Amino acid sequence: MAKVHIVHAHPEPRSFCTAMAHEARRVLELRGDDVSFSDLYALNFDPVVRGSEFAERANSDYLVYALEQRRALECNTLAPEVRREVDALLASDTLMLVFPLYWFSVPALIKGWIDRCFLSGALYGGKRIYGRGGMVGKRAVIGVSLGGRQHMFGPQAIHGELAGGMLRHLLQGTLGYVGYDVVEPFFAWHIPYCPDAQRADTLARWCEFVASLDKQPVIPMPRLEEYDEIFQPLARSIAS
Repeated sequence: MAKVHIVHAHPEPRSFCTAMAHEARRVLELRGDDVSFSDLYALNFDPVVRGSEFAERANSDYLVYALEQRRALECNTLAPEVRREVDALLASDTLMLVFPLYWFSVPALIKGWIDRCFLSGALYGGKRIYGRGGMVGKRAVIGVSLGGRQHMFGPQAIHGELAGGMLRHLLQGTLGYVGYDVVEPFFAWHIPYCPDAQRADTLARWCEFVASLDKQPVIPMPRLEEYDEIFQPLARSIAS
């Protein structure tokens, strides 16, 4: 039995994207997984980073958000909504993000959730990145709904690369950065404009994808060891 934390953000509870999130939960629970579920809109989650969220500041004159995160974690003074999400992240084997594509990126609510809940000290810090990050041994996967057609994305397409381009900040710069094994994403194409039969087929393919998460390929990430071999000798030569 795996533990999966699903984080979802869509302003319309009857949307296809919301159906993706709930179907993922159903499929995972059906196969025996322990699933926690955060619908960020339903929770009224505040995505805005503020110094005022820290009850006790290490430095009341100047905000260094990552350092205040560390202090709050050490002192057990995290905001309750952040504590809940961090506990779910640390307890889970898999993180699943389900959201619509907005302006070549994630919705502000997803970005703010990451800003507040990917804690310095717990998930990353210093050289604790990529294969040494806090989430090594865990998986992350995204399910994304969008209006564009599949042929509009790719190396020679009008919009360019989707996973390896416009979403690299999320897949590598966020999920891979903290140590997750990042599964190749699932994209639900042209959802607002396609016929019902196509939406039903896409949802069925999504359910098959979720049911076989263990077999899905992962995206290669940088290996710190390869860079150590380059930069450590250079650093030693400079020092000498």
